[in-house]
Amino acid sequence: MPFSPELLKLAEAVLSEARARTLRIVTAESCTGGLVAAVLTEIPGSSDVLQQGWVTYSNESKQEELGVPEDTIRMFGAVSEPTARAMQSAAKRRKAYLRIKAPARDATAVGVSP
Repeated sequence: MPFSPELLKLAEAVLSEARARTLRIVTAESCTGGLVAAVLTEIPGSSDVLQQGWVTYSNESKQEELGVPEDTIRMFGAVSEPTARAMQSAAKRRKAYLRIKAPARDATAVGVSP
């Protein structure tokens, strides 16, 4: 899949930051459909920090794979900050130390935080 040079540059920056902090990355994606992991793996050598990822598009997979409470999805929706935080918590329990957040409504606004 061809990615824009700007997106590849951003992926390189994320990987460099993870290396500099000696962090490992796992992804727990929904609306992005695995694109975060896909762009990271376009960068040669990314496997030194990228460990694994989940694409949990359906509500059932969010619950089964990541343990997102059904009540959270029912009360706030599948595309909501509380659901995203529950997905993040599950990823952290699986030793994810770097969160990459791309809000569903503005996929250009990407942030990195521990």
